[in-house]
Amino acid sequence: MNWIAWMIVACEIGFWVVIALGLAVRYGLGKERLGLFILALTPLVDLVLLAVTSVDLYRGATATMAHALAAVYIGVSIAFGKGMIRWADDKFLYYVKKQPLAKKPKLYGMAYARSYAKGWFKHVFAYLIGAGLLLAMIFFVGDASRTGALEQAMLQWAVVLGIDLLITVSFFVWPRRSKSASS
Repeated sequence: MNWIAWMIVACEIGFWVVIALGLAVRYGLGKERLGLFILALTPLVDLVLLAVTSVDLYRGATATMAHALAAVYIGVSIAFGKGMIRWADDKFLYYVKKQPLAKKPKLYGMAYARSYAKGWFKHVFAYLIGAGLLLAMIFFVGDASRTGALEQAMLQWAVVLGIDLLITVSFFVWPRRSKSASS
């Protein structure tokens, strides 16, 4: 595994360490504002990864999928980060503070389809951010022979986004039904 791949792993670990630290300060020390500030620092971990990746490419490295993942990671983190932090917040309250989780109603039919569609729009937002960063890296490097993996990553992600769209549309055409309604 090359050093960029290790940086991705380190940044992923760093992302969750920042979240855990923010939650510990927020609930363990009772410093809610400081905890929220620490939680708001999670995108900085992603920016460190993007900077390291860009410097590596600038110094002459040929782009790999690991380089592309830095941009993908930032797009996903920005688009889905709030929800990931809310999920971690709920789990922290449940497992550490022993507070019961709020029951979320199971969604069916058009309500489920609309909810899934909201997730798809977040996916589009993540793609736009990630693809924009990938295009910026391609432009920054300025050598098509070294950026093929970045273009490939954009294409593969576009295919995944298309498949996700088909799944989203399918929930409007064939709405999800509760098990009791299908009997």
